[in-house]
Amino acid sequence: MAVTIKAKFKCSSEKVSQVPKDDFKDIAFIGRSNVGKSSLVNMLTGNKGLAKVSGTPGKTKLINHFLINDSWYLVDLPGYGYARVSKTARGEFSKLILDYVLKCEKMHFLFVLVDSRLEPQKIDLRFIELLGENGIPFGIIFTKADKLSQAQLNRNVKAYKAHLSEQWEELPPMFISSSEKGTGREEIISFIEEALANC
Repeated sequence: MAVTIKAKFKCSSEKVSQVPKDDFKDIAFIGRSNVGKSSLVNMLTGNKGLAKVSGTPGKTKLINHFLINDSWYLVDLPGYGYARVSKTARGEFSKLILDYVLKCEKMHFLFVLVDSRLEPQKIDLRFIELLGENGIPFGIIFTKADKLSQAQLNRNVKAYKAHLSEQWEELPPMFISSSEKGTGREEIISFIEEALANC
């Protein structure tokens, strides 16, 4: 049975000091520009118009908080690594992203989205390494799984795991998703509920 989620937009923040000051935990989503983050947010919440989906990479420039079931926040973070944004604006990982991910005490768990069609991207690997160095709890969501055959998908995910295993003794939780088909929704939501129950 599909999980019903009540989601409403709470606020957009230009800096970490503006994020909500309540006791609700943040479950955040991040990834390279155009990885399908807004589509995934909409798929998870069952609300197609919640996060603005754009064909233009780098559209999300703020930290967007969505209140879920009046009990936790789903946080849509700006994408990173979009080449057409100026070097200063991009700074590879912007100050806004780093401040939030490394300093925001509300953040309980971070999902890093990677495009399942691509081989491991240096910028994603650098970001994942940064999380490991700072002890940030995170998982990986492979997006756009519907664009590949099952064999291709399995091969790409296996390659990703092999690459990460060179640096990591224990791999983070991983999920396969397709916003088009709703793949991974139940698993991701169950994981979030469990993570929140254990805090």
